Amino acid sequence: MKNLLFSIIFTCFFFQENFSFGQEYLTKEGKLVFLSKASLSEFTGESKQLNGLVDLENNLLDFYVDLNTIQTGIGLRDRHMRENYLETKKYPFAEFTGKMRSVPDLQEGQKMEVNAIGLFKIHGVEKEIEVKGYLTKIKADQIQLEANFSVLLSDYKIDIPKVMFYELAEEQEVTISAILPKK
Repeated sequence: MKNLLFSIIFTCFFFQENFSFGQEYLTKEGKLVFLSKASLSEFTGESKQLNGLVDLENNLLDFYVDLNTIQTGIGLRDRHMRENYLETKKYPFAEFTGKMRSVPDLQEGQKMEVNAIGLFKIHGVEKEIEVKGYLTKIKADQIQLEANFSVLLSDYKIDIPKVMFYELAEEQEVTISAILPKK
């Protein structure tokens, strides 16, 4: 009886862990890049620690990044960005949670345009946005996501001091890309 019970528990555990039939894809190593094009200065910031979920079965998208992982290539600028503008001690994350307008039926090797609508939250402010992007089924157990959207700093109560107006753009162009293995 003990062996039978052990076999049932082992089979259930093995089946659950190794034979997931859902359509959930996860990443912890996606890439986020923002581009700031101001009158006197243009620079990018990048993080390779974008976390994300694409659940095709339940039509759910959820991506977030720890803003402290973003680097612009200049340490002093990074510190000012975190302390003075993003206030990462108080608001450490940016997150998008949403749904695709229509869920694509992806075939291996196929790249499809998708539009998602959802809530983007940064600096303690949440706003509904639409994000256009592409999903590609790289292989049976892996998809790729590429998307871009714009962020107006004033929409999220991120103030730009007048002295910085020519060096920091009001509108930031955000690009995300990630390879998401099947969960």
